[in-house]
Amino acid sequence: MKVLFVSSGNTPFDISPIIKNQGGSLKKQGVNPDYYTIKGKGVKGYFKNIFTLREFLKSKNYDLVHAHYSLSGMAAALAGAKPLVVSLMGSDIQSGGIWKIVIRLFQRFRSQATIVKSQRMKDKINLSQAYVIPNGVDFNHFKPMDQKQAGKKIGLDPLKKTIIFVANPKKYEKNFELALKANSYLKKEGVELHAVYDIDHKQIPYFMNAADVLLLTSLWEGSPNVVKEAMACNLPVVATDVGDVREVIGKTEGCYITSFEPEDVAEKLKMALSFGKRTDGRDHIGHLDSKKIAKKIIKLYEKVLKK
Repeated sequence: MKVLFVSSGNTPFDISPIIKNQGGSLKKQGVNPDYYTIKGKGVKGYFKNIFTLREFLKSKNYDLVHAHYSLSGMAAALAGAKPLVVSLMGSDIQSGGIWKIVIRLFQRFRSQATIVKSQRMKDKINLSQAYVIPNGVDFNHFKPMDQKQAGKKIGLDPLKKTIIFVANPKKYEKNFELALKANSYLKKEGVELHAVYDIDHKQIPYFMNAADVLLLTSLWEGSPNVVKEAMACNLPVVATDVGDVREVIGKTEGCYITSFEPEDVAEKLKMALSFGKRTDGRDHIGHLDSKKIAKKIIKLYEKVLKK
């Protein structure tokens, strides 16, 4: 099966690591993925790619096109991509008013199937026919390691307690300001907060294993992979109740849901740090292994192609 992935090419690494991981997991299951990246931001930037994408599709022979994010889906639909599967990733559904209606109409009438990352997303976008398929985690890449050895690899001081914030702090929805406010309550206790972003994704497992806590303070998410990656590395997690975070961490000891109050975030961080050991998070997320998620996606592809 030949599949074309259409997605943004505006990240520092051209293709988002999440999308690349999904393509890699599908390839291991016998799917032949190819990639078309869109250069340009906003509606105008994406729609400038319609003609070139149309010509690209004419020169190739794909069984199916899979677009990631709503704007990629719209550009692909207008370029004549068919059959078309669109993955809404989380930020898509935060749009309000007319734009939200436009997204919903495009998914209903211009794509053959829509994937959302959590039930909360499905409810919010109000697409009853959408399929809930979260992004998977590469268990071979994200796995427990010796904490001191991982710290040496990336230069983290093993004598200090470390909280990692794995996101670009400049992105509004990641709410880094809340992380800073919460951390201000912990400074006297010798705790360091590190924002980890714009680095090779292959380095992230070392941060996950060297750190003492992962902190996620997002205002909204679809199905944040950093939480799943932390769970796969048995790293304690403190996160706001966004996307499917509550379902992912479940009742895992050492992991906590927090409100958006700095004092509460700080208190939950203290609890996670006092936990004093690694979690058994990996044992709770076996169903999110990339291999299993890839099989679900392939079943959806096959269903679409039969139609």
